[in-house]
Amino acid sequence: MSQPTVLERLEILADAAKYDASCASSGTSKRNSKGGKGIGSTEGMGICHAYAPDGRCISLLKILLTNHCVFDCHYCVNRKSSNVRRARFTPQEVVDLTLAFYRRNYIEGLFLSSGIVKSGDHTMEQLIEVARILREEHDFRGYIHLKTIPEADAELVARAGLYADRVSINVELPTVAGLTRLAPDKSAPRIEGAMTTIRSAIVESKDARKRFRNAPKFAPAGQSTQMIVGADAASDADIVGRAGALYDRFGLRRVYYSAFSPIPDASAVLPLQRPPLVREHRLYQSDWLIRFYGFTPAEVGQAADPGGMLPLDIDPKLAWALKFRDRFPVDVNRAPREALLRVPGLGVKAVNAIIAARRQRTLRLDDVARLTVSVVKLRPFIVTADWRPVLLTDRADLRPVVAPKAAQQLELFAA
Repeated sequence: MSQPTVLERLEILADAAKYDASCASSGTSKRNSKGGKGIGSTEGMGICHAYAPDGRCISLLKILLTNHCVFDCHYCVNRKSSNVRRARFTPQEVVDLTLAFYRRNYIEGLFLSSGIVKSGDHTMEQLIEVARILREEHDFRGYIHLKTIPEADAELVARAGLYADRVSINVELPTVAGLTRLAPDKSAPRIEGAMTTIRSAIVESKDARKRFRNAPKFAPAGQSTQMIVGADAASDADIVGRAGALYDRFGLRRVYYSAFSPIPDASAVLPLQRPPLVREHRLYQSDWLIRFYGFTPAEVGQAADPGGMLPLDIDPKLAWALKFRDRFPVDVNRAPREALLRVPGLGVKAVNAIIAARRQRTLRLDDVARLTVSVVKLRPFIVTADWRPVLLTDRADLRPVVAPKAAQQLELFAA
């Protein structure tokens, strides 16, 4: 049987990588090849983005080194018992593909993960070799994100950060019980141990660079992780709480959420249907509230129903405000920044603009309306020089008044 060509293997391994959501290239240090030195850049100027068949805008070559795997995780399309086409690249082939794509201005960097072949150490060595060749032999200065293998030796995991801008380890599932049930080959303590190794190396690198200018950088874009949503019985409150703990313990740049998608030849322990995609969206909104709006995971959990699930028809910030109406209305001319950030419909930029503007004049409702998409959601929750909601905030039917209208699918040939 003939071996698949490079393009055929690229098709297989790029498709196999599509389930990993944590491939953003934000947060790294700036490097470029001006002056004729090196190749590549981490900056976005001049990058031509490619579009995946599902409409995603991508600018990273996102592939697996191989989709062969010795593990048998129930939710993974590449698990050992899965009946899928298998393929494998050598480290040099990945390097050649990355450089060829970059020279054609298709990508700004590389996102590389892999199934586990032979052992965690062997796989990690192969991933590191790709990054080493790019950096040392080709002076590649573009972005590299390596998915590290928690089962690998801690020294190998640490080496990955010397070549990669960002490293990440997936915690896979929100609860230890879910991981034990659906990924019996993986260990939560081992995953967290590897994340601790990376966290320590990042902190040590930053400290060293404060004292020694030429100290090597370690994963300047930090580390991230990903959780699968809907494959187990974890509630939204469980997921948000887990994400908050990960941010606190490991100093993560991002926690990504990936809605479970049914896979071919699925295990009987998996749900038959995927969760609604809007659930993944609500979790990202909750994550934003924790990272930028001053909410704690417990406060986000208060917006959920008794079963711990966030409402799908309204965003978690509005859900929280409707449950805690005693915190409103907020006077935009006097309230502190922390209180303004709790107002539904006001983003960080709008709050900053309000604080800057009110130093010069007293704000009216029209002034605030210019800073937001719709003032309808705002009116029950704010006080301005010419507006006070009176009994509007306490209306029993306030939710349908401020909730967005449900989107309707338009008919293509409607009259």
